[in-house]
Amino acid sequence: MLERLQKIISAAGITSRRASETLILEGKVAINGIVVTELGSKADPDKDTITVDGKALKISAQRLYILLNKPPGYITALKDGQGRPLVTDLLKDVSDRVYPVGRLDYNTEGLLLLTNDGEWANRLMHPRHEIEKEYHVRVRGKVIDQQLKRMAEGVELEDGMTAPAVVNLVKSGEQNDWISVAIHEGRNRQVRRMCEAVSLSVVRLKRIRYGSLMLGTLRAGQFRYLSDAEVRELAGDSSYNSHAVKSERPDAAARSDKPGHFKKAARPERSGGKSSGRRQ
Repeated sequence: MLERLQKIISAAGITSRRASETLILEGKVAINGIVVTELGSKADPDKDTITVDGKALKISAQRLYILLNKPPGYITALKDGQGRPLVTDLLKDVSDRVYPVGRLDYNTEGLLLLTNDGEWANRLMHPRHEIEKEYHVRVRGKVIDQQLKRMAEGVELEDGMTAPAVVNLVKSGEQNDWISVAIHEGRNRQVRRMCEAVSLSVVRLKRIRYGSLMLGTLRAGQFRYLSDAEVRELAGDSSYNSHAVKSERPDAAARSDKPGHFKKAARPERSGGKSSGRRQ
């Protein structure tokens, strides 16, 4: 059956549908040996030979959905010209090719999703779904209420005003404070830039929640497979066909707060390791 080329590429676990469009425009995709650069192009994956960068696509029948606790010092990409470690290097026991859903900076830690289901990844990353991500941030010095209030209401960045966020003071220390920032946007380095906009210097940044998924007790560098129920919930569709999903016991569901609100937390929230707190 004929399907759009970008859909076929994402289904093969090469990258997301949006990134697949870039590959096509860059002339890196060919159908039966003929380079294709038009986004409306279609092919039949059962009959045509489709190659990306000269390598033939292999579409796996099994879909994988992985939650990884990314340590600092890893690149959220499938290759790096500088030879730095990749997040996929941590998936030693995963034989199928998977790719990250969105990105975390080199020095940012925490919850990262990886999959070979392009449709699912596209759903999660599409702005209209507004999936909330929560980060714990260790900042240098002391935080004042006015800084938290400004971040919660939205701050002006070089690419425009940020949407309302949920901002909490999680823990107050002698030299550093911890704050929690929950956003539904996906701008580049957004949490770091929001902090900078209110004169807060980020010391450590860790994503602890993605939608209903919590990082839980996974140690840095460890991963687990999502359950079928978790996959469907994140997709926002109880009937979503996730194919064969390897499952483990899911973590507890996350709490929810209204955007545009900040408060002082009564006690730190546990992010799964030693302490609460530590993206983007």
